[in-house]
Amino acid sequence: MIEILNRTEVARARETGALVGHVLQTLRERSAVGTNLLEIDEWAREMIVEGGAESCYVDYAPSFGRGPFGHYICTSVNDAVLHGLPHDYALADGDLVSLDFAITKDGVAADSAISFVVGEPAPPESAAMIDATRRALSAGIAAAGPGARVGDVSAAIGAVLTEAGYPINTDFGGHGIGSTMHQDPHVANNGRAGRGYRLRPGLLLALEPWVMADTAELVTDADGWTLRSATGCRTAHSEHTVAITDDGAEILTLPGRSQS
Repeated sequence: MIEILNRTEVARARETGALVGHVLQTLRERSAVGTNLLEIDEWAREMIVEGGAESCYVDYAPSFGRGPFGHYICTSVNDAVLHGLPHDYALADGDLVSLDFAITKDGVAADSAISFVVGEPAPPESAAMIDATRRALSAGIAAAGPGARVGDVSAAIGAVLTEAGYPINTDFGGHGIGSTMHQDPHVANNGRAGRGYRLRPGLLLALEPWVMADTAELVTDADGWTLRSATGCRTAHSEHTVAITDDGAEILTLPGRSQS
């Protein structure tokens, strides 16, 4: 299903996105050496309740996971890159953490992800990988606008990641979002310009470039959810929800957006 939102629904999406951005910013500030992943999950739950929202994850049970997920945020550490199931683990100095968070508020969902290193300054290779996903995300957003095609966005993301030297997995990527978290169209992190669905004002997309340092192959953890790099290398993930407007793409999940 591809859902096109009206102006009232897009306005509600801005409020949802603002809350998502606020939660992720707060969780990043709180996360430090010794923080337990289950603490992060509990903080996310508390902020969802305080914000009058609902989790997109706790009851989520897709075909690729061992559902329901049962937690409020994805916490992926080091070689884990997607769908990291929170568990009893205290963050260590230098851990590379990716947090992926999605909620629904007033009938509209928003989804975002960040990666960062706790404790010591990020090693150059980790900092470069995180930066590459952020730059790829910016390129994808710049390519998204009315009349553009999904392939234009995918190609823009893939060009940055390829130039940075990272293998690209296209099994999991960005997606449409609206009244539910995962909708069509699928937005792969590499593709051919000029192909695919033509973007229209009112369409929401969650764009999410992610990479693994030296492989494109994923393996599923014993928990049935967490996806890790097949070689054990480090990973990074960046994501924003954007709304296609008459003029381009508006980022809804930036930290610091006003909340009513």
